Amino acid sequence: MIVELGHYALVLALATALIVSILPMIGARRGDVALMTLGTTGSIALFLLVALSFGALTWAYVVSDFSVNNVWENSHSMMPLIYKYSGVWGNHEGSMMLWLLILTLFSALVAVFGRNLPETLKANVLGVQAWIASAFLFFILLTSNPFLRLNPAPAEGQDLNPVLQDLGLAVHPPLLYLGYVGFSVCFSFAVAALIEGRIDAAWARWVRPWTLAAWTFLTAGIAMGSYWAYYELGWGGWWFWDPVENASFMPWLAGTALLHSALVMEKREALKIWTVLLAIMTFSLSLLGTFLVRSGVLTSVHSFATDPTRGIFILCILALFIGGAFSLFAWRAPMLKAGGLFAPISREGGLVLNNLILTVATATVLTGTLYPLVLETLTGEKISVGAPFFNMTFGLLMLPLLIAVPFGPMLAWKRGDLLGALQRIYVFAALALAAGFVFAYLKGGGPILSIFGLALGFWGMFGAIADLWYRGNFGKLKFSVAFRRLAGLPRSAFGTAIAHFGLGVTVLGIFAATTFGTETVVDMKQGATVNAGGYQVTFDGMKDAAGPNYTEQRAHFTVREGGAVISDVWSSKRLYTARRMPTTEAGILTMALSQLYVSLGDPIDGGGMVVRIWWKPFILCIWGGALVMMFGGFVSLSDRRLRVGAPNRKAKAVKAAKPVMEPAE
Repeated sequence: MIVELGHYALVLALATALIVSILPMIGARRGDVALMTLGTTGSIALFLLVALSFGALTWAYVVSDFSVNNVWENSHSMMPLIYKYSGVWGNHEGSMMLWLLILTLFSALVAVFGRNLPETLKANVLGVQAWIASAFLFFILLTSNPFLRLNPAPAEGQDLNPVLQDLGLAVHPPLLYLGYVGFSVCFSFAVAALIEGRIDAAWARWVRPWTLAAWTFLTAGIAMGSYWAYYELGWGGWWFWDPVENASFMPWLAGTALLHSALVMEKREALKIWTVLLAIMTFSLSLLGTFLVRSGVLTSVHSFATDPTRGIFILCILALFIGGAFSLFAWRAPMLKAGGLFAPISREGGLVLNNLILTVATATVLTGTLYPLVLETLTGEKISVGAPFFNMTFGLLMLPLLIAVPFGPMLAWKRGDLLGALQRIYVFAALALAAGFVFAYLKGGGPILSIFGLALGFWGMFGAIADLWYRGNFGKLKFSVAFRRLAGLPRSAFGTAIAHFGLGVTVLGIFAATTFGTETVVDMKQGATVNAGGYQVTFDGMKDAAGPNYTEQRAHFTVREGGAVISDVWSSKRLYTARRMPTTEAGILTMALSQLYVSLGDPIDGGGMVVRIWWKPFILCIWGGALVMMFGGFVSLSDRRLRVGAPNRKAKAVKAAKPVMEPAE
């Protein structure tokens, strides 16, 4: 009965979405307040109906209702409870339900917290959100229904993919989708503004908090996914340039550009056309990522769907929304006024450089991801575009951006002084270079270019500190006065500095782990010892063990330094009972910010195992920096100016008579 209720709620949600997608927008065009208000109540009702449907599916997983085909295919009665919850979205149908749930959640948040928005703009935004929800509700009900029944019901399920039976599944997809789908709000604001003809600094203030929230969650989602793959797949790497990894990375790059572009638009009413275009592009890349993962065109650990019907349906959604949005933009863009002027050497100029590099980098990743697919479709020839291409092209593009990041806050708006910025920051640049040399010296040296890479990471961190140092005017004012001045800064200023500092931490981790890390592959029998990263690792033997739905062989290793035992590591080979599918569980010993990573290979003749041991110095900086960036995003969101996002109603009434869209001069 509960399953049928969930199915019925999904059908009602479709009817509600269709109403919200039409009537409020008619009301906005006619000035009918009653119809526009329907968008608010309808969006909340839509979220509640989808949440009810999602809850019914979750209940079916928790009680192991194998009469539901989706539960039978992806669950097992012996599976731990946490994986029954996360298993809801560990498959195509459930993941699309999660996608839809988060989409309607954002619509409800706009409805509840958008009280300061003009009624017409709010109605149009909620209408566009409902268009997207309607399309995906049709997709789920017609091609990916999670509530299909089996009769008779099987006695036992087929179990969840063992690779997905991990805490990472409970955290990574929700965070990733909060970012992916969060950009739908920016897209809806852009389309609604183009429909209404309202593009100004107030629009940028309204859209920036949603952009920042989506960017923050997407940062966390990508970092969590990277760490999950690192420790779960037993391959010792943190980024593979997998097409599905790229599918989440491209919206992050475009979203970063959008975040900085919206700041210029808010402060200077410049880059209006570009900001709207970026808002459309960012969510378009999110939809493209959805197509790549859910269409079956890619074979990846991330991919669930293999039905071509689903791929064609998503492709139609892609064409409808991306094509429609760009067509609307092409129609309206000539009517937009360019906005404020600024000198090339200025804070605006620095942010434009940021946008230019990020968009070119996004295009590079997009080309490398789609080219093999397009080539295979047109010619049947299969090629692989791997890490060397991306490392070379993307890395070279990021180099000037990482150098330029600390300069941006040092430049004035409209017209800056590059020499003055250099004079203010050269001390921090010298400290970063010195820190790079000291770091390399302590690690036993390395290639000269790696030293500059390490210095680049320190440069990002010290540049963020320099930003706050000069904002507080330390060195010119008494410390107590400068500290009060610093404490009085808006939280968004701290959030920006923290995010830039986190970027530097991540860059430092990338260069440190890449330059000073070691890999050892060796045949080990019981009692054998191997040196890895300055530590002695001894293989003590194997032990059989069993989990709730698997059996495993566990290998015990003792780790010594200078002959003294410092810790031990357990690595294992698991065999999941239901699917008869093996997995490798790496043993990881964390020492401060570094890790010793031990993974089992195949058995060898005469007893023993092939063992892979990686020493990863400062690798936790890679994900730690992402967490710092995420924290900076939340600090900025706590700034009241971003939470409010717009002037109050009285202020809006005063400005209502001012035209915001004029013919280009």
